[in-house]
Amino acid sequence: MHEVLRALIDRDRTVDQEMWGSFWDRLRDGALRSGETVALLSSLSTLMPDGDTLVAMLRSLDERRPAVAGRSAVAARPDGTANIVGTGGGPATFNISTAAAFVAATMGVRVVKTGSRAYTSTCGSHDLLDRLGIATTTSYEQTDDLLERFGIAFPGNFVYPREIALLARSIVPMDLRMIGGFVNSVGPFLAAVPVCAQIVGVSDRSLLPALGEVAATVAGRRIWLCSNELGVDELVDSVDNVVLTNDGTDGFSLRAGAPGTGAGAIAGLRPAAAGEDVVDHFLGVLSGERTGPATRTVRLNAAALAVASGLVAEWPEAVRAADDALRSGAARDLVDRLRAHPARRAVATARAR
Repeated sequence: MHEVLRALIDRDRTVDQEMWGSFWDRLRDGALRSGETVALLSSLSTLMPDGDTLVAMLRSLDERRPAVAGRSAVAARPDGTANIVGTGGGPATFNISTAAAFVAATMGVRVVKTGSRAYTSTCGSHDLLDRLGIATTTSYEQTDDLLERFGIAFPGNFVYPREIALLARSIVPMDLRMIGGFVNSVGPFLAAVPVCAQIVGVSDRSLLPALGEVAATVAGRRIWLCSNELGVDELVDSVDNVVLTNDGTDGFSLRAGAPGTGAGAIAGLRPAAAGEDVVDHFLGVLSGERTGPATRTVRLNAAALAVASGLVAEWPEAVRAADDALRSGAARDLVDRLRAHPARRAVATARAR
């Protein structure tokens, strides 16, 4: 048994960067014993490791990434560029962060929106993009090009360490979704997105201490870890939100704009109902024709991207700009322009099940 597994099972010592490097080397070479990768993912997903072990793991993966055009893949970008992503889990909602990304981009934020296929939801961000006919990018160069042309880009799997794909293949026929909860939880920190700000929605508040330790070690990138009592992994307008930051302060709170509790607060954020067109539901929120918690929550997250990125200094101004982007139809227009882009993938619209 590899020493990383012994340490994780016994929980008697920290797994350092060198030990992680050894594990990844053996994974790459196919030298791990049968079941060791299953045991690793099961252990990590059962109990989040200590902060030092988690930081060492992420650094060991970062050091293995290939350089991109002579620079580190995790280098920061100038102010005005941001990422928004969640850890997954929590109650089912429509694609809030993806909608907020489109709105923020029309406000002038350069948005690099990472995501994945559905893990706990019915329609992940990449599933939605497929149904919209918008392609994810396949390189940093293509990402840069779309940022210049549209102010927004959706990177594909190339931003994640190849070791994650190796782990997924090594446990076949088991599905990563069965024992890969840990990968989803730390996913926001696995993606190498060169931005100046990152908003991370955390559905499970018990993860905040460990993720906070990770965020504190990240230099050159402003990180906001957002949580709320509903367990939604985005900022929500109907309840108070707590935002932890990596700037050495105690963070801050965002008060509910239109207070609500329990099922009533979640109802307006639900995904498309059975038989309802997923694309129509999503575009309806972005059309500027709707009101209610869905629109207010998208507006709040778009405003957060503008403030976190440094584009706008004051929250009221950011909220007004996000509201204008929705009401004017600018966000919906951006979606349509991306759907018409030559790189689009023609995918038949699916209906929610």
